[in-house]
Amino acid sequence: MLTIQTSIEYFTMSQLYPTQPPAGPTSGPGSFTTRFRSKGITVLMADDDDDDCMLAKEAWKELNTPNHLRFVRDGEELMEYLQHRGAYSDPKESPPPGLILLDLNMPKKNGYEALREIKTDPYLRKIPVIVFTTSTNEEDISQVYDLGANSFVGKPSNYDGYVTLLGTLNTFWLQLVKLPHL
Repeated sequence: MLTIQTSIEYFTMSQLYPTQPPAGPTSGPGSFTTRFRSKGITVLMADDDDDDCMLAKEAWKELNTPNHLRFVRDGEELMEYLQHRGAYSDPKESPPPGLILLDLNMPKKNGYEALREIKTDPYLRKIPVIVFTTSTNEEDISQVYDLGANSFVGKPSNYDGYVTLLGTLNTFWLQLVKLPHL
């Protein structure tokens, strides 16, 4: 029988977050990296559907992961969060994400527009973006990969599906994948 041994690594925010850290010490106990390392990695979900957000939130709690799931309601709010503008100007209250779950059909700025903006920004483009949608349209799939999405995942239809899918995404993207030093 063949045995495969897998090494799971946990990454610091300095390895995951592609923008420059806020002003302040860059190493040591009060540094940006140290503050976020001990608190887990933030997953940012951009979705305007209350039911999907509630299912994701409850499923995430069940996973009992040290990583955190946060929510924004549309593409404009997503960009404000990523660029630390407006209500998201304090990085302590809006920690930088290591992973983005992006719905396509949202008000104000849709997922395509937000994805295009993220993937053309030299600091944001290295954040993995998982398109998380109900669409199964081949044109949507092709378009988001052309825009730089890291993967395209269908939303589950029930709670158990959310637990399974979010657990898989958490394991793969936040434990197994080795991301570049930024």
